[in-house]
Amino acid sequence: MGGVTSSMAAKFAFFPPSPPSYRVVVTESSNLMMTDVPERGNVDVLKLKTKRGTEIVAVYVKNPAASLTVLYSHGNAADLGQMYELFCELSLHLRVNLMGYDYTGYGRSSGKPTEHNTYADIEAAYRCLVETYGVKEEDVILYGQSVGSGPTLDLASRLSRLRAVVLHSPILSGLRVMYPVKRTYWFDIYKNIDKIPLVRCPVLVIHGTADDVVDWSHGKQLWDLCVEKYEPLWVKGGNHCDLELYPEYIRHLKKFISAVEKSARLKNQFGHLTDSGDKHRMSTDCRDKHRPSTDGRDYSRLSTDCRDKSRSSVDRRERSKKSTETGRSTSTIDQPEKARNSIDRFGGMVRSAVLCNIDCFKPIGAKGVDKS
Repeated sequence: MGGVTSSMAAKFAFFPPSPPSYRVVVTESSNLMMTDVPERGNVDVLKLKTKRGTEIVAVYVKNPAASLTVLYSHGNAADLGQMYELFCELSLHLRVNLMGYDYTGYGRSSGKPTEHNTYADIEAAYRCLVETYGVKEEDVILYGQSVGSGPTLDLASRLSRLRAVVLHSPILSGLRVMYPVKRTYWFDIYKNIDKIPLVRCPVLVIHGTADDVVDWSHGKQLWDLCVEKYEPLWVKGGNHCDLELYPEYIRHLKKFISAVEKSARLKNQFGHLTDSGDKHRMSTDCRDKHRPSTDGRDYSRLSTDCRDKSRSSVDRRERSKKSTETGRSTSTIDQPEKARNSIDRFGGMVRSAVLCNIDCFKPIGAKGVDKS
């Protein structure tokens, strides 16, 4: 039965870039190196054996300041060559180690992609983190983008001490992307809707409100089903493949990483972030008519709004001293400006990245499918 499911899934769910965007070569020092990407001293290139007999390519980006490690499962129609620069930038900006891998049949990984092969792929990558790099389960954050939410939630549902999970434009299930079914069928793939209640660590959901591939309702429903909710990010106007271009994307991720660094369980120190689901739904739903300022570009005003509130209690006589405090005021305002400039540079970097095929869930032979 499982073989039939995987066979059906392979017909409409997987679009590995052809040809792959990179090659893997052996250096004079017997190390592996990826071609067609910038060479970096803090990146290890690996080939990992899976329990299903395939060999997948992975990269491990090291950050000496990191205490946490992200295991990133990328979206459809992308491979490591296309994700390489994004992985390096995320490692730098989030101050994490990051492992990314190509699914079986993607990039220079051997074999053919199937649902169950992707489960074996993420297990091999996770095992490498533990056995080769000595990473502890409680220091791992699983990150799944689009189709990558499938292997991410499958592994997360079986690991009890994970630090956290990030779901980026996730799917409820493969079939639900194409049809508004109300129940789970045996032939469906990536049944995330059934697995998310089994995840016991904090979960951050990121989804664009204008996603025309995987509707925003998928992310919203998965967040509703989370046991430990973290404040979600609904990117107003964001589509399926461009969320990294919005400044609030990296800003919200930084906030999340900072929170989970402080405690293995957010409920210990940040219980209000996980217990007040309705409150967060009101404050982050970009479609809420009462909160038009939830446009991502207004997020950068939060720090200045806080300053305005704190200044409201300042004695009026102090306001007359504005001319003598010009230097201090300028330095205070410069801080959010610097952060905004840094995030803008991050957005510029990922602007050219090919992260997902917008037709990735259409069956082969469907009109408009771009198989390139």
